[in-house]
This record gives sequence, structure tokens and C-alpha cells, in this order.
Amino acid sequence: MFLFLEYRPVCKIGEGTFSDVLKMLSLKDGKYYACKCMKQHFKSIEQVNSLCEIQALRRLSPHPNILTLHEVVFDRKAGCLSLICELMDMNIYELIKGRRKPLPEKKIKNYMYQLCKSLDHIHRNGIFHRDVKPENILIKQNTLKLADFGSCRMIYSKQPYTEYISTRWYRAPECLLTNGYYSYKMDIWSAGCVFYEITSFQPLFPGSNDLDQISKIHDAIGTPANRTLNKFKQSTILNFHFPFKKGKGIPPMAHSLPAKGLTLLYAMIKYDPDERIAAHQALQHPYFQELWAADKQALAAQKKVKTVGQVPLRLWQTSKGTQREHSLRKAQDKAKCQHGLPCGELPMLSPSAAANLPPPSTPASHSVFPAAEESGEVSVLQSIRSIGSSMEQSEKKKTCKSSLKHCHLPAIGRGGGS
Repeated sequence: MFLFLEYRPVCKIGEGTFSDVLKMLSLKDGKYYACKCMKQHFKSIEQVNSLCEIQALRRLSPHPNILTLHEVVFDRKAGCLSLICELMDMNIYELIKGRRKPLPEKKIKNYMYQLCKSLDHIHRNGIFHRDVKPENILIKQNTLKLADFGSCRMIYSKQPYTEYISTRWYRAPECLLTNGYYSYKMDIWSAGCVFYEITSFQPLFPGSNDLDQISKIHDAIGTPANRTLNKFKQSTILNFHFPFKKGKGIPPMAHSLPAKGLTLLYAMIKYDPDERIAAHQALQHPYFQELWAADKQALAAQKKVKTVGQVPLRLWQTSKGTQREHSLRKAQDKAKCQHGLPCGELPMLSPSAAANLPPPSTPASHSVFPAAEESGEVSVLQSIRSIGSSMEQSEKKKTCKSSLKHCHLPAIGRGGGS
């Protein structure tokens, strides 16, 4: 495979239905990356360009809680597609599997806050994930990032969506009881299930089938009001009726949450999606009060720096010289900007606007892979690298020896959770 000429495989770190994930060493910069090798074969660049996962990562980047896509490599002859992403330490499932000592409550809060920030970001950008679960949430030290956007959809696309989506244990009631009529609020339900699991180390609703899944949900939070069921019945061909259950509450947790955390958890698993809390509301919940206040303070300080005129900070600090020097440096910075060099940071989302989601809009379709500018520079997500089939590459390919080693990995699939 031509990819191995630029990246040396170290070991296999994950395996899924649609892809394998390898740990790779870049021979260009000496850094380690995660390489997602798609099992599907692609016939053209256009087909690759229309892939949901690539389009989503292009739209959502950069964000501190979304996995960064560094490069897309398409071997045109073999039809192989590889996504080169940043390498994280582990996923949430690997963190809690077999663990006995509870995670510190501060760490749980920090992880959940970052998860809500990632969901707020994707929902504001008109995307919902549809497969939020511990295996798709990656961590590196204290940083959490949402990954695997292969199942994502546009919020404003036409319903019904695919019925069988997301892992059963994290599937919201509207996904189980309707024929594909659900919304971005399904991500919040899944995040609530993750919240419980990283606290107790046990899945909240481990149903063995769809009927058992609904039964376990009713055991915990009770049967919904008739008006909620009637809404669901309008979007399904099923004729269901559930005997009344009051609900015993969620099962006791190994590490009990404080009252504010428990309140947030129940708000995330509201049966009716219209009553379920949204990501931007969750961020302002009293449980996250300290983290939210710290974010507001940091953004306010950043705004204050940015309002010191349009001159970059480095220029403002050294502008004590003559007016001539100041003008010259300003002209030089302007020339750099015109030639495609970075001339400032990307604007960040202000918490003050968090209470209002952007109005629905239909984003214009555009290529995921930006064209090179006149100077030859491209944005962080580089254009697709399509590997041809020249004789020279064929010879290199023959001499290339794969050093792939299979490492012992924890099983990702869990019984009954598919």
C-alpha cells in the first residue's frame, strides 16, 4: 500500500464494522497518528469527497473537543481510503473497563463538560452525531474529543432518517418507537447514558433487544405521558401500548453524583425529546457552574486582547518606535495576509450567545477539500492526496515491507449492545 511509504505502521489499535484503526509513525515529521483505513472501496475522488465523515470533520474543524483530521489519502488504483487523524490515548470504554476505583468527581465533571461542548458545537453547525457512546469518545490526559462521524446527519435534512442507528444501549426512545423520526436530541440522551456509565462503570440501559431496551427505560424513568406516546404514534406504523409504570429511578451508582449532577443526568434522559435539555443549556446547568464561569472569563480576556485595535498583539507590543516603523510593520503584515499567510486567530464562540441556537438554514454544498491558493498554501485540512499508478510508485510499492504488528486489544464490541 502506497500509504506505507510515508507512514510506518506500529500496531492495530481498533477495529470496527466499517474500518480498522492503526497507530502510524509519520516518516515526514516523526509524530504518531491514528490511521482509519476504510474497508469500503471507493471508485472516484467525487465519491470520497461526498463521504459524510469527511464533510463533517471539515465543517467542524478546528475545535478542541472534536478529533482533528490531518490528512486524507486515497489510493485511486486500489480504491483504498485512509483518514489520518490525531492520536489519542484511549476511549472512555477502555478507561472504565475493569476499573474498581471510582473516577474523581472533578474528572467526571470535566469530561462531561467537554462532551457537552462538543455536542453544542456540532449541533450549532447543523450536524448531529447519531452514535454517541463510550467507544466513540476519546481522551488524552484531561482532554476529551468526540470521534467517528461516520453515522452523522444534517439536522435540517428531511426525515425520516435511518431507523437502525446508534448502539442499542444508548438509543433514545424516539429512535426505538418511531420509523426514523428523531432529531439532534438523541445525542443528548446518549450523552446522559455515558454520564451514568463513567460514574458507575455499568451501562444504564443494557437491553438485550429493542423491547427489553424500552422495558429497562420504563423501569427507571416510568412510562411517558399519553401526549408523548401520541406524538410517537403519529410517526410510526407500530401500534404500541405500555402498562403504567411509575419508575424506580436510575440504578444506584458506585460513585454517587452530587444532587446537581443527578438533576442534570435526569434532564438529559427525559423521555420526550422536546422536554430534554439541549447541549447549550446543559453547559449552563448549575452542575457546570465553575467550568462555565471559567470559560466566560477566559473568553472575556481574549476579547479584551482582540479589541486593542486591528494591529496584531505582537506588533502592538513593539510599536513604541517611530510612526514610520509602525506604518512599515503594518504594511508588511498586510502584505502577508494578502499572500495567504495567517494574520489572526479564528473567531471563537461566545458563551453569551449560547442561549440561542442559530436559525435553521440549508448550508450550501461545497467541496470538502479546499483548493490551493495562489501562493500554494492550503488550509489545515489538506486537499485529497490521490495516489496514481505510475511505474515508479509500483516499484516503490514492491520494495516496501509492511511492519504491521497486531497488538492485544480490549474487545470493543459488547454483548447486546449492537
